[in-house]
Amino acid sequence: MTHDHDLVLRPTQAQITAALNPPPGRNGGDLVVETLAGLGATTVFGLPGQHALGMFDALRRSSLRYVGLRVENNAGFAADAYGRITGEAAPLLLSTGPGALTSLAALQEAAAASAPVLAIGSQIPVAGLGGARKGYLHELPDQAASFRGVVKSVHTVRSQSQIPSAIAAAWKSALTAPHGPVWVEIPQDVLLAETSLPVVTAPDATPDDLPPRPELTALAAHLLSHAERPAILAGGGVVRSDASGKLRLLAERLNAPVATTFGGKGAFPWNHPLSLQSWLEDRHTTDFLQDADVLLVVGSGLGELSSNYHTFAPRGRVIQIEADLGKLESNHPAVGIHADARLALQALLETVEDRPDTTARERVRELLARVAARIDAQDRTLERNVLSAVRQALPADSPSFWDMTILAYWAWSAFDAQGPNLMHSAQGAGGLGYGFPAALGAAAADPTRPVLAVSGDGGALYSIAELATAKQYDLPVTWLIIDDGGYGILREYMTDAFGKPTATELHRPDYVALAESFGVTGVRTTPETLREDLTRALNTPGPSVVVLPAVLRMFAPTHLG
Repeated sequence: MTHDHDLVLRPTQAQITAALNPPPGRNGGDLVVETLAGLGATTVFGLPGQHALGMFDALRRSSLRYVGLRVENNAGFAADAYGRITGEAAPLLLSTGPGALTSLAALQEAAAASAPVLAIGSQIPVAGLGGARKGYLHELPDQAASFRGVVKSVHTVRSQSQIPSAIAAAWKSALTAPHGPVWVEIPQDVLLAETSLPVVTAPDATPDDLPPRPELTALAAHLLSHAERPAILAGGGVVRSDASGKLRLLAERLNAPVATTFGGKGAFPWNHPLSLQSWLEDRHTTDFLQDADVLLVVGSGLGELSSNYHTFAPRGRVIQIEADLGKLESNHPAVGIHADARLALQALLETVEDRPDTTARERVRELLARVAARIDAQDRTLERNVLSAVRQALPADSPSFWDMTILAYWAWSAFDAQGPNLMHSAQGAGGLGYGFPAALGAAAADPTRPVLAVSGDGGALYSIAELATAKQYDLPVTWLIIDDGGYGILREYMTDAFGKPTATELHRPDYVALAESFGVTGVRTTPETLREDLTRALNTPGPSVVVLPAVLRMFAPTHLG
């Protein structure tokens, strides 16, 4: 009896000949790049360093395109965005010690947002591993330990024959739901040593499916089909699993209103009659969701932002579909379904009954009217006009990447992404400096459409060096910098909490002149001319910077009762 998994493809004569006669001049780094190419990678990000030079030397003998950034953390943000846009694992090549550690904040964001990043770092020579302290440059007692609490999985290599399997296992881990960053480390001498191993061709790294358990989807379908007031909260997992179409079909079949989390922006059409949009920092929306007798939460862990700062207290049954087992029922009791969002929504579509409801759309209209009235009463004309100008200037199919800045906080709630996988921000981990380098990664993934980055002046200072990257690779990214002279969000927080801000005011450069010093077009704009200036910049090939001097304010807290 022969089992399918016992079948092994017999190599062709050409493959045998190639394996017996590998080309000369290859090293361990060639095994890295050959494995990546065999897995389907086309672009790698990174920054060279002493111990990693074997990998970088091998790049010139490969078909892989290299996009080099100026700071490892920014290279990680670029790889994060490339992974989000393409759905592929984005290789990130790093050096040992300081180079590796500088990437950690970016990898934390990738982990929080389930972005597939394949980080490959070098290590000190094998002789220095295992506890012996040899005094090598960049040496850490246990480098991998710095990554274990951040990434999905850690893979260590100690010989050249381990390289293809370790990278393939990491690739599979990164792309198995939930997607996320992974870490591979390879010693310097393993990368540099000449190799006689055959050229790596097609390693198998097919991600595992994560289907739902059928008894759980049967129960969930019954609860939803017979609910009086069902509602859906859709998170980033819907976007990551490309399940927006299935979400819409399910919502229409159930006549269930849908709100999206900030990570799930665009997962449901903004102007659909069942769309509650994404006003999650609003008490009216929170009340609506917790009043549902059956609430389907799909692709969200119901964390701090998605639960309106943990004020959300559901009164009905909660069904939670979540690929990250650690997030399942971590905040609220639920019918917990550990599954990929796409597969679980498909199972529900095959099981739920059509649910007539003549009131759902009217309830949606009433809620949105209450939200609008609340915002209208807050005198935030400047902020709303600026956000509207950005939306009007940005082409409908162009992605945008938002740093942690006041306009991004507005955009989380009020911006129509106009489609799934088009609006991205650093709200997963909440670090500064995400917007511009992430936009560069997205432009590397698809240079046929302009990409928008939005930062405050505080966040912009994290990423200034990447103007050189934008110019070097001629990437079509327009960088909108809102210059308010400091860390605007922290200024508001401290003023509200303590009556006076501390450590929030910044001396900053002339951003237009600075951009021009890199050979990047810069323009200073006003709220009145923003739409025109941003439209022109986005329609002009190559990188550009648009600076808006303005002090924006948040809308008043609406998570209080």
